[in-house]
Amino acid sequence: MVKVLFPGTFDPIHYGHINIAHRASELFDQVIIAVYAKEQSNILFSPEQRLTLVKEAFSNHNNIQVMSYSGLTVKFARKVGAQAIVRGLRVFSDFEYEFRMALANNRLEPDIDVIALITTEEHTFLSSTTVREIAALGGDVSSMVPEHVQRALNKRFKTLGDNQDIVPLTSLRD
Repeated sequence: MVKVLFPGTFDPIHYGHINIAHRASELFDQVIIAVYAKEQSNILFSPEQRLTLVKEAFSNHNNIQVMSYSGLTVKFARKVGAQAIVRGLRVFSDFEYEFRMALANNRLEPDIDVIALITTEEHTFLSSTTVREIAALGGDVSSMVPEHVQRALNKRFKTLGDNQDIVPLTSLRD
């Protein structure tokens, strides 16, 4: 059985993430979606909230499991018995970053490969940062995230109010 790990902060999970996970689940026997659980100041949702949102997105998929973790991703992959780490690539800058990370991970755990899946064309613009910024400005993200994630975003920004400083509003409001 081939088991792979798909790690990320998923803050929030969006259709690009979901597409990569679905495609990985068609290629491999088991996909573990690993939600990075360390508290960070620039993260919109708590680790528990992100874990819940990701679990709901994959509740009907038998070979996709969702777990939280902290520490080195490659060490977590080893712990859960994953043979590879799956990453999604959207643009050239993603490749450069992922290439460096793959080499570093290979130095730490030579037996765990990194497999990059190129995003589908419709998701090339999509990132969690973009989703957060649009939602923070009251924009419609319904084509970018599942309904339960959109509800969570609306609720979170309503709670934070106009004085939130978690999401830097730089590119979409100008």
